[in-house]
Amino acid sequence: MAEQFKVVIESVDYEGKGIARIDGKTVFVDGALSGEEVLIEIVKRKSNFDKAKLVEIISPSTKRVTPECPSYGICGGCSMQHVSFDAQIEIKQQVLVDSLKHIGNVCAEEILPPLAGTPWGYRHRSRLSARYVAKKGGALVGFREKGAPYVVDMNECKILPAHVSALIPAMKELVSNLSIKAAVPQIEVAVGNHVTVLVMRNMESLTSQDESLVRQFIDENSNENTPLQFWLQPKGPDTCYPFYPAEAPKLNYELADFQIDMPYYPSEFTQVNPYINQAMVNLAMSLLNPQADEVIADFFCGIGNFTLPIARSAKQVVGIEGADPLVKRAKQNAEYNGLGDKVSYQVANLFKIDSEWLAKLGTFDKWLIDPPRDGAFELVKSITSKTAPQLIVYVSCNPATLARDAGVLVDTHGYRLLKAGVMNMFPHTSHVESIALFVR
Repeated sequence: MAEQFKVVIESVDYEGKGIARIDGKTVFVDGALSGEEVLIEIVKRKSNFDKAKLVEIISPSTKRVTPECPSYGICGGCSMQHVSFDAQIEIKQQVLVDSLKHIGNVCAEEILPPLAGTPWGYRHRSRLSARYVAKKGGALVGFREKGAPYVVDMNECKILPAHVSALIPAMKELVSNLSIKAAVPQIEVAVGNHVTVLVMRNMESLTSQDESLVRQFIDENSNENTPLQFWLQPKGPDTCYPFYPAEAPKLNYELADFQIDMPYYPSEFTQVNPYINQAMVNLAMSLLNPQADEVIADFFCGIGNFTLPIARSAKQVVGIEGADPLVKRAKQNAEYNGLGDKVSYQVANLFKIDSEWLAKLGTFDKWLIDPPRDGAFELVKSITSKTAPQLIVYVSCNPATLARDAGVLVDTHGYRLLKAGVMNMFPHTSHVESIALFVR
């Protein structure tokens, strides 16, 4: 029998795991909350720490709640449904503060109020795995199991919009009936303002009977309030194309406060949570405070999520992005919104730049940075006295790399970390989205 221990959970880490200590050694306990006395079982020993599973909750936290999803604990999509919504945000805010302190050796002069959003039905972008399992009686469509490659046998998902969640049984039936059911690994979902697009990864060509089944699926499940369109993706993301119906409303989202309409393809990156995205853009613009005489750089600009709102107020905006297809889409969106004369774009690998490249780019009054999880280390490291903007708004999806880069900005370049805060882009997960304001 594996070793079991009674412990008191001291805190919660950035992945939402409880932290305890046994004889001075750190133990991470999946599903445990701060202040709880629990019985745990060690499942993996490492030289510096152990991992344990929760056997029994002896003294539960007041922040513990009953998960709403019947698949919780099995599904790997959510890790914090056992924590109250408000407590999830508190934990994420503490993760940000601790990361800044321990990784970057910096502290924000002001912690911003968190952007909370809605706890359920928020996920408008999702990649659902698909797998035909004869022993289960057909196809499974959903998220993968926690720590395993298997697809969860699920019929609903609380974090998906209600109309998408309701489609899961029909998607399972559709895949089960296809002749190529063994060659369908995923169905990607993109919910726009006027249409929901389902992109099926078909590693083999559909037969005429398969095509009829897809059309039948759309006809039976699409309606005036929630129109659907089915796309196919035979190879990489750039091969996806609309299958049925051939004509449908455009896939888009809006930034209403800036009169911005953003068309996009389902293969292009957009934020999964449109409610928090709108609030995040509003907050970023408030911190950036673009003026009519300012030239501003938007690094890792994507399809223009921040670039175009900045352009509503600034004199000129330069967007820089590493992926050429995203830059092409960004240029189209600038023209579509009547901002083509105020915005220009460049393609550049921002993970492989230096101070010389940055000097050639020119000087800017302000920067907005919105990097992927790896952060913007090469960019902030390349700042010189000549290229340093007076103000930087840094949007981050990884508090560890934000903290690392904040250390460079403060200690090397003399910025003040004026404000920082979290945005709950992914409720019920341990993912921490944050924003920080640096000034000289």
